[in-house]
Amino acid sequence: MVKSLSILGSTGSIGRQTVAVAEHLGMRVAALAGGKKIDLLEEQARRLHPKLVSVFDEDAASKLKTVLADTDIKVLPGMEGLIEAAVFDEADCVVTAVSGSVGLKPTLAAIEQKKRIALANKETLVCAGTLVMKHAKECGAEIVPVDSEHAAIFQCLMGRQKGELSKILLTGSGGPFRGRKREELENVTPQQAVSHPNWNMGAKISVDSATMMNKGLEFIEAMHLFGVTPDDIQVVVHPQSVIHSMVELVDGTVIAQLGVPDMGIPIQFALTYPDRCPSMFEKLEFSKLKALTFEEPDFESTPCLKLAMDCARKGGTAACIMSAANEVAVHMFLRGELGYNRIYDAAADAVEAIPSVETSDLDEIIAADTAAREYVKEHF
Repeated sequence: MVKSLSILGSTGSIGRQTVAVAEHLGMRVAALAGGKKIDLLEEQARRLHPKLVSVFDEDAASKLKTVLADTDIKVLPGMEGLIEAAVFDEADCVVTAVSGSVGLKPTLAAIEQKKRIALANKETLVCAGTLVMKHAKECGAEIVPVDSEHAAIFQCLMGRQKGELSKILLTGSGGPFRGRKREELENVTPQQAVSHPNWNMGAKISVDSATMMNKGLEFIEAMHLFGVTPDDIQVVVHPQSVIHSMVELVDGTVIAQLGVPDMGIPIQFALTYPDRCPSMFEKLEFSKLKALTFEEPDFESTPCLKLAMDCARKGGTAACIMSAANEVAVHMFLRGELGYNRIYDAAADAVEAIPSVETSDLDEIIAADTAAREYVKEHF
């Protein structure tokens, strides 16, 4: 169990839940990093008393520094501040809950310091999974997944030898538009897209869940986390979100991890692993479950999932390009600047237009990410 932590993205959905879990467990929060929600970040800082608070937006950092002038809390701006929070020597665990590829550099920096990485930032592995996992192995850093699906797989594989695994069964609810055809989704609004039937998440990940791009990103992430190929992973639509994922072993045994759909549970496990502690979360009551059902994904209605799986097989920087393009397109959709179905078009066009290269060079990966973002901004 970790003793103190740094929370990157503390004002987001995962970050706020991590704060609640840390307080429940009595863990010290040594450093925080947030975005533009200065009022919330100030409230967290005054309540948790970290020694360092990082704010990625420089204007917001300046404002926070002013309002915290009566404290001894150090406030740092930009990527420099985010990295400083990630490597802060008084934290033995870094929760990477920032959204997007901005989490890549601080994660690599924390790995170099041999921190435990409680990984909640999908894009880190989607964009640079080979580089990150190789770096973690070389440095002896521990990566424990926070995503409910990967946390489930992680737990199902505990105590298993690699040769025992036959297949990963990656579950997903299907999102708020499950069963609807793509042409029916043309006029979907941001409000409709963020209304997930089971999970309480931030806006960007909620839209990704609706398009099932989120499941595609998780598909790629699982490849890197568990050292498997695309052919070793099967996506299963499970509308009730009770089974968070499963593994099939070579003898035909299937092991599943079940629980209520609450991100606090995998967050707590990432902080207490390999131990378990009593939690403050609702327990699963089987007598109230009416059914557990399973379906094949509909790739025609959710082409983002198929695109991500294709990028996983293509390799190189294809997944990085897709993820960056999708991120820009989703934010454009949330601002009312792009139609819902055009999110897929933007990501697919970027993957088609920008050459994928085989590389483990960080600068080349960042260049691919930047090119994809600029492509979507220019063409959509």
